[in-house]
Amino acid sequence: MNTEKPIGIVLLNMGGPDSLEAVRPFLYNLFSDRDLIQLPLGGLLQKPFARLISFFRARKVVENYRHIGGSSPLLRWTERQAEAIAAHLGPRYRPYVVMRYWKPRAEEVLRQMAADGIERAVVLSMYPHYTGATTGSSVKEFRQVAERVHPGLSFSVIEEWYNWPGYLDALAERIEEGLGYFHELIRDDVQIVFSAHALPQKFIDRGDPYLEHVMSTVKGVMERLPELPWRVGFQSRSGPVQWMEPGTEEVLDLLAEEGCQTVLMVPVSFVSDHIETLHEVDVEYAQHAIGKGIRLFFRSPSLNDAPSFTRAMADLVQAHLEK
Repeated sequence: MNTEKPIGIVLLNMGGPDSLEAVRPFLYNLFSDRDLIQLPLGGLLQKPFARLISFFRARKVVENYRHIGGSSPLLRWTERQAEAIAAHLGPRYRPYVVMRYWKPRAEEVLRQMAADGIERAVVLSMYPHYTGATTGSSVKEFRQVAERVHPGLSFSVIEEWYNWPGYLDALAERIEEGLGYFHELIRDDVQIVFSAHALPQKFIDRGDPYLEHVMSTVKGVMERLPELPWRVGFQSRSGPVQWMEPGTEEVLDLLAEEGCQTVLMVPVSFVSDHIETLHEVDVEYAQHAIGKGIRLFFRSPSLNDAPSFTRAMADLVQAHLEK
């Protein structure tokens, strides 16, 4: 094997609409994925359901995206992460980004990789905690499309890194930055609320390790920080199914009832800013918390392209390659 040939670094992420006009088709792609949403009658009703729910949900979601500038920043941040990771690894490494529900999709990127002469790649899920609904779905699609579009590609996959020390260090660093928002006289009273994306409870009941991974991350991070009280909630719950508990709103309600005045929110299952940090946390949860009597509500900065985070991901890829 020619060791000088380029190696692709492929980051997998969810994707987000790049314009207000893209919101509805993005939602259609999202709700069409049976790994994410499983209707009781199998795939027969999946696409009609996706058309219906995306039609009704689009109006509200469009306004949320309008509030944060008219599009999702997720692609921009993921591209920056990929570029930084490849730069840490050296000139032999070429960055690529594949989004699951919006552009650039797997087929487009794999065709580009073939044109670029990439015969070997490491595929890195940008979800730290494994669940079949996110990493599982993205990896499955990548494998299927690669077999059809670029069958000569040899690649390995990093599916989870919830306890990678460099990741925990970088997240702890961001939380410390967030604690700096509070005056030093009240910093010891700050309540940390880790907010992870919720899953339907049936995913956990069938053996999905997501909850275990989230809790491992939280405990690993808190070992790196001063002794502060913390709780975990699950956000983005909607629809008539049983979701993981407690909801983030419920955690905020309970803290308010206990007389808590200062909260630092830490989105723990997201490594980039997008609609669920910039609107759901920064707008909806902030308004909810203040309405319940919590006086100071801040969110720790997202990891985005922080050098400590991209260096940690490069180290993760390097360790994977050396196995």
